[in-house]
Amino acid sequence: MELSLLDRGTIRADLNFALDGEVAATRSDPSPDLRYEEFAVWNLLVDGERTVLWDTGSRPDAASAWPAPLYEAFAHEDAAEYDLETALGEVGYAVADVDVVVQSHLHLDHAGGLSVFEGSDVPVYVHRRELEHAYLSAKTDAGDIAYLASDFDRDLNWQVVHGDRQLFEGFELLHLPGHTPGLLGAHLHREDDDLLIAGDEAFLAPNYEQGREMGASLVYDSRAWHESLRKLKERERRSEATVLYGHDPDQFETLRRRFSA
Repeated sequence: MELSLLDRGTIRADLNFALDGEVAATRSDPSPDLRYEEFAVWNLLVDGERTVLWDTGSRPDAASAWPAPLYEAFAHEDAAEYDLETALGEVGYAVADVDVVVQSHLHLDHAGGLSVFEGSDVPVYVHRRELEHAYLSAKTDAGDIAYLASDFDRDLNWQVVHGDRQLFEGFELLHLPGHTPGLLGAHLHREDDDLLIAGDEAFLAPNYEQGREMGASLVYDSRAWHESLRKLKERERRSEATVLYGHDPDQFETLRRRFSA
């Protein structure tokens, strides 16, 4: 099972979104400097029994297509430079090589490349609760702003996941609600080094390693988030797996080098 991390560019945002209360005013420092940080955007290509693409990243025209308030908060200024086709090509693959797509969730920095699979028979796996919540959010006043109908309201070969399930031997999908209702992670059972995909259950390493919550705008259900964290940690304890976080730039660079070695 060979792994390749695809570089999809960088989102820039206030660190308080990823680490709740990281920068806070105090009596002695009532006006601290905010931290405007860079966060990695990636996809994962898993070449094993079948070639699986994990997430499809932001759309190239994010600057004009995303809702203005959201882009102001989470600017993906280099999205056009790191489109899906280019990212696949850099690791020796093309869109036509992808047999299966798994959408961890349908936020617009994760589902923006689904258009390249429109009208094809490539199965696109997504959790039922995620698909429901995405349509509710994009088509009504309920839900949240981070879903864009034009990303996913397409002729796609949806394969709806209802809970944890085995995608194929050695590749388990895990339901990890919290960040969104239908967030999917995965447990990849490898001969020498298991991989647990936590994804946006943990934006950065401290979310997972220290149990620090993300900001309230990034957590749909706090209780579910903590339960999903415990679920992942138990998997890690039993398997000694490497845990892959959602947007941690340092880990992204480290694991990209490891997987390509």
